[in-house]
Amino acid sequence: MQKSFVVGSVVGAMVVTAVGATAGYKTWSAAHSAQVVEAKQAFRTISTPRQECHDEQVTRVKASKDPHRVAGTGIGAVVGGLLGNQVGGGNGRVLATVAGAAAGGYAGNRIEDKVQKGNTETITEQRCTTVYDRHEEPAGYDVRYVFEGREHRVHMDRDPGGSLPVRDGRVVTKVAGGAGD
Repeated sequence: MQKSFVVGSVVGAMVVTAVGATAGYKTWSAAHSAQVVEAKQAFRTISTPRQECHDEQVTRVKASKDPHRVAGTGIGAVVGGLLGNQVGGGNGRVLATVAGAAAGGYAGNRIEDKVQKGNTETITEQRCTTVYDRHEEPAGYDVRYVFEGREHRVHMDRDPGGSLPVRDGRVVTKVAGGAGD
């Protein structure tokens, strides 16, 4: 009976010591750490510009060697003057020649304009636009933690795990070698 009393006392003492050590560690740990409530990974969007090009068929009016249509106007005036000269006689013939030259010059100018606008060419041009490739990349962690009964928030470069250390009464949120909080 005495033997079982001693064994029971030793086992009881061990259980009391273990419970006390655990409670003491929790109390010490609470004073030397802050409990992390949530750690959400944060992301940032990166936009990278690039050129996207394609070939496109374009029809355009060819460049004219006579943009003022001098040849058409001149030829029209000569033909109009010759035709006007065939009409009437005397002073009427001179007037008809001048009027024929003016009308022929105008008609020749309009005809050459229409011919020039119909003189087209189809070429291939490269068309480019700037497009943006977007992707997400990790940007640390947004952390909520409780210290001394109050909730706090901080952004960290790493996942803090379940708790943050406390040194000199302050929560340490940066890894050694980094800047302080």
